[in-house]
Amino acid sequence: MTKEFDRTRAGMMPRPPSARSSIASFIVMDVMQAAAAREAEGKRVIHMEVGQPGTPAPLAAREAVERAMRSETLGYTLALGLPSLRERIARHYKDWYGIDLAPERVVVTNGSSAAFVLAFLALFDAGDRVALPSPGYPCYRHILTALGQQPVIIEADDSSRWMPTAAQIEEASVRDGIAGVLIASPANPTGTMLEPQRLRDILGVCRKQGLWFISDEIYHGLTYGMPAETALQHSHDVVVINSFSKYFSMTGWRVGWMVVPEQLVRTVEKLAQNLYIAPPTVSQVAALGAFDGLAELEANKRVYAANRELLLTELPKAGFDRIVPADGAFYLYVDVSRFTDDSLAFAKLMLDETGIAATPGVDFDETRGRRFIRFSYAGTTADMAEAAERLRKWSRLK
Repeated sequence: MTKEFDRTRAGMMPRPPSARSSIASFIVMDVMQAAAAREAEGKRVIHMEVGQPGTPAPLAAREAVERAMRSETLGYTLALGLPSLRERIARHYKDWYGIDLAPERVVVTNGSSAAFVLAFLALFDAGDRVALPSPGYPCYRHILTALGQQPVIIEADDSSRWMPTAAQIEEASVRDGIAGVLIASPANPTGTMLEPQRLRDILGVCRKQGLWFISDEIYHGLTYGMPAETALQHSHDVVVINSFSKYFSMTGWRVGWMVVPEQLVRTVEKLAQNLYIAPPTVSQVAALGAFDGLAELEANKRVYAANRELLLTELPKAGFDRIVPADGAFYLYVDVSRFTDDSLAFAKLMLDETGIAATPGVDFDETRGRRFIRFSYAGTTADMAEAAERLRKWSRLK
């Protein structure tokens, strides 16, 4: 028996995992797992942790899949996606924003997550620095780190309505030598948005400093006042990322898209060919059908709006009265510092004692997030009302 075989039998690895794989967990998924364990014990959980609509894919999407399952092979598509879906996405930009977009610039992806990987690989080399707002979606920085790139954190707060400013981007360019910036609007976890003028100002800084701008527009369609503007309304030298997960209610189908400058199409195509071959064909069929379900999706949005209003009224009655302005998406980011300075422990206690699953702010902001909790209101209005009632009765808040 060789020494190497002994090490394998002992459960040891030939060498440690790569340094680039040493990233933090996506905490919301850990909360989701803890909630699932509770449900497996027969206990009821109100899910306010994950940004996932409580509704299925639109009926038109499911019917499209049913037809395809009966008549089509559903083999590989082209790496950039079904031509018919790329054309329909391009038309979506005309319908929503009045933009004439060439379908050739549309890349269908394995969810927006794959789009971020493709964008980071296409735009940045190992060691490049990329500016990210904080609080913000944690997977941005985790993916960058795993790719050998460096996230540069720009802190947003009340003074800037929890979104970065053009001055902060310019400062990061000069001080940190960033190669690009990624901003989501509406943002996760705050739901806040870039005003049109601030978006234009930031794009102006990017042009001046020679920076790539990546616009995460995954929550477009889910706004409750000021409409969202796509970065493509102001520049074609940007990368826009979107998905069928949120507005289109198709999280588990894992299909998204990106719009890239014409000169980047072949670069992204080669990366997609090698990393993913093609997006899931059945999901692309569903996505194409989803565009025929907009009336159903608008009805879903009216539920989110009702949930938002309910929680904005009821959460303060439980003591959660410091809520970040929520322009869009389906989240409320709440300052809970009057109750705790450890949001991770607080979220665990909340799940254990009230059956409400919520996400600790440290997922989105590794320092200041200790005093924040994110509540998702993408579930049913009945669940939101029950959650508010449970929180009002929770002894830990007294």
